[in-house]
Amino acid sequence: MNVRPDFSKGRNMAETAPAFLSVWDMHSYYGESYIVQGISFNVHEGEILALLGRNGAGKTTTLRSIARMDEPQVNHGEIWLDHKPLHNMTSYEAAGVGLGLVPEDRCIIPGLTVEENLQLAQIAPPIGWSIERLYDLFPRLGERRKQEGVTLSGGEQQMLSIARALARDIKVLLLDEPYEGLAPVIVDEIEKTLRLIKEQGMTTILVEQNAVRALQLADRAIILDTGSIVFDGSAEEVLENDSLRAEYLAI
Repeated sequence: MNVRPDFSKGRNMAETAPAFLSVWDMHSYYGESYIVQGISFNVHEGEILALLGRNGAGKTTTLRSIARMDEPQVNHGEIWLDHKPLHNMTSYEAAGVGLGLVPEDRCIIPGLTVEENLQLAQIAPPIGWSIERLYDLFPRLGERRKQEGVTLSGGEQQMLSIARALARDIKVLLLDEPYEGLAPVIVDEIEKTLRLIKEQGMTTILVEQNAVRALQLADRAIILDTGSIVFDGSAEEVLENDSLRAEYLAI
């Protein structure tokens, strides 16, 4: 088990670690609240990383910080994607170089059909993910392509939100609580789809309260506790370590 990894060898992680996405000494705040307290980690291309921890540990704040959202404010640190610095970018600019955040609330656009939601997101011309290819990945969406997106079931809205992110030909998929409120059979379906996306080379960071399901899907796990990394290692290590799960994940 690797506890609190040492990234002290150099300031610029793009030069010191062979990673696809690198976060170095990131500090994030909501107003005066100090949420993410100097975390550093790497994600390799094609990897699924589960970002775990109890409520309030800083998981969603970490995702939103990487995606360069207006809130939280990142007051210090560096974020690199495929050798491009993201830390001075806006969320729009970060999305343009390959970050795709799927938020917990899904943010389906009212008044637009499934297909219109996808068309609005898609780059032109599509490089990797045409709308028809997305329908192959999510057959339910193909069946409901003319239905207004906000009238879909919760699971179908989650599928649409993921498909909409992929439509922009992203490099890294950031998923915030994708299984929240969904029936187990729908979770199975979404998990199967995420495995298919991984097989096609997608790099994914997954925040999920259902830690066991997340660990069964992930290659690696990072556990946060009060804004700091307390574990960075294989998902299998967490599944096999009863004391670690009990202390930090309550499972």
